[in-house]
Formats: sequence, structure tokens, C-alpha cells
Amino acid sequence: MNSENITKNILFVTSLIILLISIGMVITLVSGSIPIFKEFGFQFIYSTEWDPTAGRENYGALPVIVGTLITSFLALIICLPLAFSTSLFIAEYYKGSIISKIIGTLIDLLAGIPSIVYGLWGFYVLRPFIVQLGLSEQGYGIFTSSLVLAIMIIPYATSLSTEIISLVPNHLKEAAYSLGATRLEVIFNVTVPAARSGIIASYILAFGRAIGETMAVTMLIGNRNAIPHSIFDIGNTMASVIANQFGEAEGLKLSALIAIGLLLFLITAIINYLGKLVIKQFS
Repeated sequence: MNSENITKNILFVTSLIILLISIGMVITLVSGSIPIFKEFGFQFIYSTEWDPTAGRENYGALPVIVGTLITSFLALIICLPLAFSTSLFIAEYYKGSIISKIIGTLIDLLAGIPSIVYGLWGFYVLRPFIVQLGLSEQGYGIFTSSLVLAIMIIPYATSLSTEIISLVPNHLKEAAYSLGATRLEVIFNVTVPAARSGIIASYILAFGRAIGETMAVTMLIGNRNAIPHSIFDIGNTMASVIANQFGEAEGLKLSALIAIGLLLFLITAIINYLGKLVIKQFS
């Protein structure tokens, strides 16, 4: 067997392993979710009740689904202008300078910080600040956790966007400059359109990190299983309710948490699929 066939077989085996792991995860989530769906049916998805009391157990996933989507989308909205501006600053206006190298290094460092560190910072610094502003009585809630999520994903989105913008061929920009275009015109008429699909992809990946974040959100969101009435209200997310209650869960409650994990998996898959459609549309 020659080296080419060996390499081909190794790649096939590794790809098959990844496929089997993915299938195994789905089977585990589906089988663990069966008891809760047998008991409550699809009402589990849109019910707002969450009562683990023995004898009158009732579980509904809607509050944590709403909390997850609100915190993640709000974090993405906060992230977008900051990450986009910073990536243009590094990759265009100060490309190759000492300033851009320092900021780029700091952003890469921030992107690798564990989420628990962001959670601690949010708890001891951001939460008291929110209280002082009068936005929340104790500093917990959707808005606080969204701010921390935004701060977490800004370096991630910025780093990816910077790399994409840096890959735009120089001859495209030079051609625009030769026609008398200003730097601002080149950026928004040449650079951004050329890198548009990659920039969108970076924000989708950042959103994916936000939607599945656990510890930072758990420390700040308030952990109440109810649909929030405003962005300053306390609530819960799919990841945080699993982190909080999985260790002591059994029976129907354990099945409910596994079902929430399955729903989180499906929501993430749907968002990634829609993201690919958007990227395909703009590529």
C-alpha cells in the first residue's frame, strides 16, 4: 500500500470517527429526552411551568429558550459595531503598525480567556456598576449577562474578521485608489464587499459561542425559570439551567434537562444552517 492510500485511509477513519461521535451524541440526547416527551408531549417546548416538586412535577422549556435567545441576540447586537470597528482599525487604518500588533495580540489573548474569568469580572465589577446606574436592584439579569457575553465574543469576532479583511487582495484596493477613491470609499466599496461572507461567518461563530455559554451567564442572569418581561429582568438560559440543576437531577427532571440540551443542539444547528445560507447569498 503506497503512502497516498495510507493517507486516504487515515483521513477516512478520522472523518468516520467524528461522524460516529456526532451520531452518538444525538442518540444519547434523543434517548434521554424520551421520558419527558412521553409525559408532556411537545407541550414541554412551549410550556412556561417549571415545578420539580415530587407528586406535581411539571416542566416547560419556553422560559429558558426565550432567555437564551434574548441574551445571545442582545450580546451580538452589542458586539457587532465594536468588533467591526476594531477589525477595520487593525486590518486597514493601522495595518502593520506597532499599535495594531499590540491591539491584535491583546485581542487574541482576550479571546482565549476562560469564561469563568469573565463571569468573575462581571460579578465583582460589572454587576455593582449596573446597580449604581439603577438598571437593576441587585445587578443580576438579562442585560448584565448579555454585556458579559458581548465582551466575551468581541475579541473572538474581531480576531476572525481581522484575518478575513487582511486577506482581501491588495490589487483590488490599489485599483480603486488609482481611480481616485478615498480610503473610506475603498473600505466600504471594495474591502468590506470582498470580505463580506467571511465577516458574516465570524459573527455567526461568535453568536454560536454566546448561545451555548454556561458559567458566565449562570453567575449573572439570576437563574429564575420565568419568561423575562424586559432586558433588565432576571431569567435563565438553556445552558445555565442545565449547569445549575443537572448534578442533583433524576427521573423526569433529568430527562427535562437532557431534552433542553437536545433543543439547544437543534437551535444551534438551525442557526448555523441559516448562517450558511446567508453566507452563500453574500459570497
